[in-house]
Amino acid sequence: MSTPLSTPVSTPPIHLSDPLSRMADGLIVIAKRECPTCVLIEPLLQRLAAESTGLTVYSQDDPDFGAGLPGSVHDERLEHSYRLDVEIVPTLIRVEGGREVARTYGWDRVEWQRVSGIDQLGIDLPALRPGCGSMTLEPGIAERLAIRFGKARFTSRQVALGDAEDPLEACFDRGWTDGLPVVPPTPERVLRMLAGTPRSPDEILGSIPPDLAPCTVEKVAINAVMAGCKPEYMPVVLAAVEAALIDEFGMHGILCTTMFCGPVVIANGPVTRAIGMNSGVNALGQGNRANASIGRALQLVIRNVGGGRPGEIDRSALGTPGKYTFCFAEAEDSDWAPLSVERGFAPGTSTVTLFAGEGVQGIVDQKSRTPESLARTFAACMRVVDHPKLAMAGDALLIVSPEHARVFIEAGWSKARLLQELIALLRLPADDMVMGAGGITEGLPASMAGTTVSKFRPGGILIVRAGGTAGLFSAVVAGWAASGAVGSTPVTQEITA
Repeated sequence: MSTPLSTPVSTPPIHLSDPLSRMADGLIVIAKRECPTCVLIEPLLQRLAAESTGLTVYSQDDPDFGAGLPGSVHDERLEHSYRLDVEIVPTLIRVEGGREVARTYGWDRVEWQRVSGIDQLGIDLPALRPGCGSMTLEPGIAERLAIRFGKARFTSRQVALGDAEDPLEACFDRGWTDGLPVVPPTPERVLRMLAGTPRSPDEILGSIPPDLAPCTVEKVAINAVMAGCKPEYMPVVLAAVEAALIDEFGMHGILCTTMFCGPVVIANGPVTRAIGMNSGVNALGQGNRANASIGRALQLVIRNVGGGRPGEIDRSALGTPGKYTFCFAEAEDSDWAPLSVERGFAPGTSTVTLFAGEGVQGIVDQKSRTPESLARTFAACMRVVDHPKLAMAGDALLIVSPEHARVFIEAGWSKARLLQELIALLRLPADDMVMGAGGITEGLPASMAGTTVSKFRPGGILIVRAGGTAGLFSAVVAGWAASGAVGSTPVTQEITA
């Protein structure tokens, strides 16, 4: 399925002539009535008209601005202002032979005299006054003008909605949502989202499973709009999508399995602070726009571009609330090395790590004051991941709260030291885990009796630090993995522009 751009009105691009080509020689003034500096220079227009070879005045908001001048034009559609690339009003432009040769903006008496070629112009006015922002730069208007008069073009199918259609309900009706309302992806919103990255809209990131549909930067932007992202989130969303396409992550298998899993996005580096991601209080919960919308955007890309819809190729027996969104930043304000560095990236590099995670299993230990005791608590809780008698085929994401982390840090334990302790504690006697042991049929093959097994596969434990500074609570998230080529391996992708 190709994700559409939805818009209530389908308006074709308009191509009108360049305003400079309409004037061989003369002056152009662009102004608006609501700008005090524009009102200040309005009395000068008669002199400019009389002493120049021609004057055209484009008024952005008032057809009576410059009234009485033959060259006064109400730029109601803002096309002329847009084509002249006006950012500040008033703007004065000198044209010779149909080409711009000089420009100034705001009111600067010396500059207006220079550009106009008229000595003593405005000598009764203050020497300097700042201008105002052009209406062409106002939110929503700038994108609309770029679509109508500029070079902004979309390759995605555009859907025109009927006058009586509610855009929110239309997104539900067309199957573009995850069960919650989405932001209708109008062309203006998508163009604004694309401004969050310098990458070309038609750049293909890869093929999104399960349909293996080509996914462009534009498609990601459409779904980022629907998810509620800000443009500055785009580099993180793009990196998350690219990570999901890495073969080892096994996105197709994550969709098809009847297990509970979905992509967990863990962000590291300066970008998390720049865009306001949450690594602290309620880091795994609601309330933070960046966390919520980035994870949701990835899920919508998989649904809308790749066709990964529940009940179809998504065969999870129960699913998990994390399949709406599961995204957070790691807290990097301690001596513990961040996950990105542990996975081979230089300090200060912004990354996303994708982990095929299930639900959040809380770990409560409010009494351990030594790292040895707390590590044993973690190991005991991690042992029951999936089933106490299953081993050697799974992964686990251990999320350590700041208060628990302090126990280790104050004792001089690094993350690596904690990891090694957990690996040792999670070497288990197979006799307790074989089928039938403890009166439970589930378990390891009887042939493994007498051996020692690892609860998790090699490299299967990831440790991150996150959460509020009050509360001796940590958590473990089970991962989806299995023997052989089945399952998912965590992947890490650098976040670029």
